[in-house]
Amino acid sequence: MAMKLHQLRAFETVARIGNFTRAAEELFVTQPSLSRQISTLEADLGNELFRRAPTGITLTDAGEILLPIARRMLGDAELARRQLDEISGLRRGHVRLGAPPTLCVSMVADVLATFRSAHPGIDLHVTESGSRLLVDALEESKLDLALVVTREEELPATTIELIPLLSEELVVISAAEVLGLDTGSVPGELTLAELAEIPQAAFNRGYDLRIATDAAFAAQRLTPTIAVEGAEMDAVLRFVERGLGVAVVPAMVVLDRPMLRSARLVDPPLTRTVNLARRSDVRLSAAASEMQRIVFDTVTRLTEPGTELAQLVTAAQAQNP
Repeated sequence: MAMKLHQLRAFETVARIGNFTRAAEELFVTQPSLSRQISTLEADLGNELFRRAPTGITLTDAGEILLPIARRMLGDAELARRQLDEISGLRRGHVRLGAPPTLCVSMVADVLATFRSAHPGIDLHVTESGSRLLVDALEESKLDLALVVTREEELPATTIELIPLLSEELVVISAAEVLGLDTGSVPGELTLAELAEIPQAAFNRGYDLRIATDAAFAAQRLTPTIAVEGAEMDAVLRFVERGLGVAVVPAMVVLDRPMLRSARLVDPPLTRTVNLARRSDVRLSAAASEMQRIVFDTVTRLTEPGTELAQLVTAAQAQNP
């Protein structure tokens, strides 16, 4: 039985997309060529991998068994290629970093700017997604590192290691000229009950941030006033700037946004912990190790006493390289 990497890549792509035509387009091959690769792989394995029907394709039992193995083998092959590239040091190579949208519009931009300035020959690839999907991508070797808000007890895989980076308060933002944040009993602060009375621009229900705020309202038997919902991070920020409502966001999001102002959320305060996630069973490449170092340095700078964020963002007690 001889499985070739290009066959496994073809199989994984068809399984992920669920359509031969679109998979062929992603792989830049013709559909007949892709079908031949799959047929050859099936013949080599002695098993059909897909059930083909007019309504689409699904994996057979053999396909279900092969898929995670194929993803691991493709990830290992990519890791081997990158580690061999390290012979040239940090002059070339690439790093794959994942982060949720709330961090991509804040901390990640600083990290990437610092890394790019120091190592212009290293290609950077950023995956923006929810924490749960990022952890899955790490497990499948599709990422080198990820910034996530997942808790240790939520991890589905024992091979994923979480390094706490910082604890960050959630704040309420509004357009600079809108008076929505002035309704609190204490200037610059809003209780959850006071927030519930103000029209909000809410994220879609799959957002970790939306899940956390909905749970907080439910715990106090409060019903928030939703002006518009279902948006992504960039859209919510634009809606708030246009005065459509206020929004609950992590404190770092407000940095360098003069069209927004913020109030602290109290009674209860809401916080989240940002972690660096990595595989515990895979050695980081030199480029990924350098990215990790720059992440740690960025956290130290953002949480330094006396800075704008010092009261809202606190560094974790320890960061272990």
